[in-house]
Amino acid sequence: MSAARILLFDSGMGGLTVARSVRHELPFAHLVYAADNAAFPYGAWEEQALVKRILFVMGELIERVEPALVVVACNTASTIALAQLRETFSLPFVGTVPAIKPAAAQTKSGIVGVLATPGTVRREYTQALIHDFASHCHVVLHGAGRMAEIAERKLKGVPVNLGELKAEIAPVFHEEEGRRTDIVVLGCTHYPLLADEMAKVEPWVVRYIDPAPAIARRVADVLRDAEVQDASKPVPPHNSVLLTSSRAGAEDALPAYAKLGFHLPEFLDLRV
Repeated sequence: MSAARILLFDSGMGGLTVARSVRHELPFAHLVYAADNAAFPYGAWEEQALVKRILFVMGELIERVEPALVVVACNTASTIALAQLRETFSLPFVGTVPAIKPAAAQTKSGIVGVLATPGTVRREYTQALIHDFASHCHVVLHGAGRMAEIAERKLKGVPVNLGELKAEIAPVFHEEEGRRTDIVVLGCTHYPLLADEMAKVEPWVVRYIDPAPAIARRVADVLRDAEVQDASKPVPPHNSVLLTSSRAGAEDALPAYAKLGFHLPEFLDLRV
């Protein structure tokens, strides 16, 4: 066995929240973080065009990186293209989907908020999760159209506009018959990057569910089953970043990648 090479894929920098948890779970893995920043944000894409884009970019990335496993660290990409990715490529994929099941199990008020991108909110996959695991709850779905961009700007050093953020999260704070939303599912990997700011503008205290730790545990389990990861043979972590465009603004994000241990950025020039 050898140290695993793991490809983490997102449209932007939100997947860094998942990468951080994977690094904690598997400190000696070789992580390659790929951001399709040329096509960001995915939530604005038409479905068929986005699936085609994801399959194309993933093919280029797998050929270059040769990973043992791919983490699709993006709710939108997972809910729309995970099945097609597994059919197309012969390696394990771990996806990211809204944590509706654990939220429904943990709520005490019976009112659960789901903050996601507009695309994830529209997906039949999300509706199926609610039907299968949260039919006994009042689930308040909200497509937050600006939150991913707010998180990206924060990582590039732009202060968060708290008024704008407050308006983005307000719809999932629901009250009825003396009960309130008590759990909010963060249905986009960008959103945990705004946890501190959300705590400042929430109308009352709720529990936010970040799926990243559970995803990291799943990655470890899959690699263990495949006998890829050997934690007894530590090697210096070698983490790199691949970006699909060097367009204006991409370079501004490099300090944020470096802060989480991702260096050696490369630009693949897979512009839309």
